[in-house]
Amino acid sequence: MTIDPSDIDRLTPPELVTLEEPPASKPACIEFLLDVAVEAGRVEDRERALADLRQREEEATTGVGFGIGIPHAKTPAVTRPSVVFGRSEAGIDFDAMDDEPAHLLFMLVVPAEGGEEHLEILSSLSRALVHEEVRTSLRAAETVEAVRDALKEAVSG
Repeated sequence: MTIDPSDIDRLTPPELVTLEEPPASKPACIEFLLDVAVEAGRVEDRERALADLRQREEEATTGVGFGIGIPHAKTPAVTRPSVVFGRSEAGIDFDAMDDEPAHLLFMLVVPAEGGEEHLEILSSLSRALVHEEVRTSLRAAETVEAVRDALKEAVSG
């Protein structure tokens, strides 16, 4: 199973998209993205979610290359899957294999028991983001709706 355009409404509603420049360090950027989810009411325990995201970062980098960072965690701190989108004009060092800074940022948090959906969301995002035109449209989007439209287009296959 893969995610489709209708899943974007559930996973990335408008309040989970930020066009604000995030902090320049990876740890501060992760907290910034997490706070977007907290403010949207998608996280019940910020400190637990942050600890789980940090632990996942210690296991392996979430800088996937192509200018993309996907910090993610399964955590009991959330009751439903959420994908926060942000982007950085300057770029953030996410320890990617290609040594390129991350400009497109997707923070994924799913309930602790949501292992299969976690992998489906990650793989669908990864498949969509390997396409340069998808990355270009996400970087060029000037509004929250334009970002969401680009994401819907990207996962439509």
